[in-house]
Amino acid sequence: MQTHDERLSFLRGAVPVIAPSMLKCDFGNLHRELELLHAADAAVLHLDVMDGHFVPNLSYGPMVIERLRERSETFFDAHLMISEPARYLDEYIRVGCDAITVHLEAVPDPRELLQRIRSSQIVAGVAVNPDTPFAEVEPFLNDMDLLLVMSVQPGFGGQKFLPHVVSKIQQAREQGPEGLVISVDGGIGKSTIAECARAGCSLFVAGSSVFDQPCYSEAMSELRQLAMEPQAG
Repeated sequence: MQTHDERLSFLRGAVPVIAPSMLKCDFGNLHRELELLHAADAAVLHLDVMDGHFVPNLSYGPMVIERLRERSETFFDAHLMISEPARYLDEYIRVGCDAITVHLEAVPDPRELLQRIRSSQIVAGVAVNPDTPFAEVEPFLNDMDLLLVMSVQPGFGGQKFLPHVVSKIQQAREQGPEGLVISVDGGIGKSTIAECARAGCSLFVAGSSVFDQPCYSEAMSELRQLAMEPQAG
């Protein structure tokens, strides 16, 4: 089993990372979707877990992730859009998630939960909704490994990118600790990824911009190239 530091080093080193959001995949043919993503050299898979309470929709839970893990060695980035994540945490640890992110809106003081995640050798993340002020997450930046900035309202795929969240990414990069992984989720595509990269994001969750394209490999390669352009400049 990998250690926490090994998992975190992987995320920090594989920059920029395009993480296909499994919310947009073909659930009727998951095995084939995994094959296509493996062929496209997807380094990270983003697993959107919805409970129908914290967000209005339901998606999937530990049982599906466990079956995916049996068929993939890819880094699993679990995004828990659920109420009471502490109650279910052990199940997501057990089924093989490499990173687990909980919402600040569900756990207003996430320090104890983040420590539980880290002590299980897993990357610990906090997600913030578009309208949550940066000041509310700032006190916990040193307690997390990953900050997930939502650029749409959580719970639905295919939404339009909300540009005001870019300033939150910038603040996190400027005020967060060195090595903090900053991720963005929602409306990430060819017209929005470079702006997020310039602001300081290195992990990009991409749904429609990968799964709605005829070739996942080409789609991810193009997104990765666009995310690298600000660095080259």
